[in-house]
Amino acid sequence: MTDNIIQIDGNSLTFDQVQVVAHGQPNAPRVQIGAEASQRVARAADAVQTLLERGVIAYGITTGFGAFKDRIIPADQVELLQHNILVSHAVGVGDAFDIPTTRAIMLIRANTLARGHSGIRPSTLQLLIDMLNAGIHPVIPEKGSLGASGDLAPLAHMSLPIIGEGLVEFRGDILSGAEAFKRAGLTPIKLAAKEGLALTNGTSVMTALGVLETLRAERYSQTADIAGCLSLEALNGTDLAFDERIHSLRPYPRQKECAEYLRNLLKDSQFTREHGSLNVQDAYTLRCIPQVHGAVRDAIAYSRWVFEIELNAVTDNPLIFIDDTTGEISVLSGGNFHGEPLAIAMDYLAIAVSELGNISERRTMRLTDECSNTRTLPAFLTSNGGLNSGFMIMQYTAAALATENKVLSHPASVDTIPTSANVEDHVSMGVTAGLKLRIILRNVERILAIELMSAAQGVDFRRQSVGADKLLGQGTRAAYTKMREHIPFIELDTSLSGFMEKSRTLVASGEIVRSVERALASS
Repeated sequence: MTDNIIQIDGNSLTFDQVQVVAHGQPNAPRVQIGAEASQRVARAADAVQTLLERGVIAYGITTGFGAFKDRIIPADQVELLQHNILVSHAVGVGDAFDIPTTRAIMLIRANTLARGHSGIRPSTLQLLIDMLNAGIHPVIPEKGSLGASGDLAPLAHMSLPIIGEGLVEFRGDILSGAEAFKRAGLTPIKLAAKEGLALTNGTSVMTALGVLETLRAERYSQTADIAGCLSLEALNGTDLAFDERIHSLRPYPRQKECAEYLRNLLKDSQFTREHGSLNVQDAYTLRCIPQVHGAVRDAIAYSRWVFEIELNAVTDNPLIFIDDTTGEISVLSGGNFHGEPLAIAMDYLAIAVSELGNISERRTMRLTDECSNTRTLPAFLTSNGGLNSGFMIMQYTAAALATENKVLSHPASVDTIPTSANVEDHVSMGVTAGLKLRIILRNVERILAIELMSAAQGVDFRRQSVGADKLLGQGTRAAYTKMREHIPFIELDTSLSGFMEKSRTLVASGEIVRSVERALASS
C-alpha cells in the first residue's frame, strides 16, 4: 500500500486498509489488482471455459442453484443463468447500508475474487474495482441474508450495476446503475459462466460488518478504560486494585494489559484515595475494571483474529483448482460460504461490549447517587438539587440503552431456519448478528458519552474539596481537558441533549482516545 494505492491480491488485505477505503471518501486510496493475482484470476476463468467445452457437469456453471442443483442448463443458456442469479436474488429489504459499509463490502468481495479460485474474468473483477474507485455505491438493503450460501441477497444488489441494473449512490444522488455508469464513463457487461455465482456467493457482507464493528469495539474498549478511571477519580476511588501483583496471580493476558493501562491513565493522580484510608476497597464497578474490561478485550481480540482470516479467505462455491504440474482442473463443492465462524464471533463480541455498557451505566449511577458514593458528590451532580434535577435523567437514558443491549445480546448464531426446499438446511444468521452488534455498539457509544460527561462534572465538584490546583492522572487529565473544550460544567438545569451529542461525537470519532494517547506518549 502506498499513500494513494491499495493493491489487492486475495492474501494480504488488512483491517487498516478496509478502514481507509471504507471511510476515506472522497479521497480514498485507489484500489488495484496485483499482476500475479490477475494472472491467477484469468487462469481460473479459462478453466471454466474449458469445463464448458468438455461438457463437465459443475454446480452453478452447468446446473441450477440450490434445490435446482440437479437441473442441467444447456450450453447456450449458461450466460443467461448468471444474469438470472443477480436479478432473482436481489430481494433484500430494509434500510440501505451506509456508504462506508458498502465500500467495505465491495473491497472485500473484490479481494476474495482476486485469489483466483472463483472463475470470474479479470475484466469483470476490474469493473467491480472501477465502481469502487469511481465512487459508484450500490444501494444494498441491510436485510435478507441468512449467512449461508453466502450473503446472497445483498451481494446480488451489489452486483446489479455491473449488468446495468439496480440503484446506486453516485456523488450524492441515487441513480440507476446504468445512468451512474454512463456518467462515470463505465460500460455494463454481460456475465460469463460462473460469474454471477462468484459475485454473490460469499461472506463479504458479514465480513465487512465484523471488521468495521471490531475496529469500533477496540476504540470503545479504550474509551471505557478512560471513562472508568475518570469516574474513579471523581468518586475518590483507589487505584490499589490495579496493582500488578494482584493481576499476576490471575494472569489473563488482557486483564493484565488492562490493569497496566489503568495504572498509566492514573499515574500521578492527586484525586485518588490515600492508601491509609479506612475505606479499604471500592465497589465492583471500580475495583473490577481490569477483570471486566479485560474479558471484553479478549472477545475483541478473538473477533479480530477471526476477521483477519476471513478477509483473505475464499468463500464462494464451487471452487476452481488447477494442478500446477498436470494442469488438471478440479471443481469442488464445499461450504466456505457458511458464516458460522463470523456469526459466533460477532455474537460473542456483542455480549462482551454489552458488558462495557452495563458496567459504565452502573458507574454513572454511582456518580449520580449520593448514597452510593457516600456523599462524595452531590445528588445527581447538581448544587441546588430539587429545583434542579441535574444529571438524573441522563442516567435513565444510559439505563434504557443498557437494557436494550441485554435484549439484543441474545445470539443470532444459535438460530437457524431451512431454505431452498431443505437443501440449505442450516444457516448462520451472520448478518443478523452483525446488525445487532452494530446497534449495541452505537448504544455503548452513548452510554460511555454519558459516563464521561458525568465523570467530568464529578471531577469539578471534587476540586472544591481537594483543591483547584490538584492534578488528575496523566491520561485522565487529557480526557477531562478534551471534554471541557466542548462541554462546560453544568451549573443549572439546561437542555443536555446537545452536550450529550457533543460527548458522543468525541467518543465515536476516537478523539478522546487520541488525546489520551498523545498525553501518555509525551509523559
